[in-house]
Amino acid sequence: MTTEPGDPEPGDPERRSRIVVGIDGSEHSKMALAWAARQASATGAPLTVVTTWEFPNSYGYPVPWPENVDFAADAKAVLDETVAAVLGATPAIELIREVVRGHPAPVLEEASRTAALLVVGSRGHGQFAGMLLGSVSEYLATHAHCPLVIIREPGDRPAPG
Repeated sequence: MTTEPGDPEPGDPERRSRIVVGIDGSEHSKMALAWAARQASATGAPLTVVTTWEFPNSYGYPVPWPENVDFAADAKAVLDETVAAVLGATPAIELIREVVRGHPAPVLEEASRTAALLVVGSRGHGQFAGMLLGSVSEYLATHAHCPLVIIREPGDRPAPG
């Protein structure tokens, strides 16, 4: 856990007891959501579920988007579908849903400033085959401002050699 000047202290009223979980619809993020929901239920903490979206890289070339493209709405649909699949239609915990424009690593780092706990899956969409940690979870392991839980699949094992 890293702290910087201006970060709320653990006992500060600004740092709520909330749990933040980052999801992207992947199986690992569904496992992270299920774990975070159990923790929120056990502690009575509110659960903030965050998903992010970005415009695809164009590498300096203009990209013509069809008129009906709405990345934020697509991200919200992923968030809603994931929550419904994991927690059902009416979760029994206090649940806050957030769709944020930006790369997930810095968005979740910022959310960790006012969280008691941050939860992510070890790998999500965009993973490289065989990685034990994704780039987002690896980044958060060294930049989160609160305790971080990285949920791994039970069968995840380091490759020999």
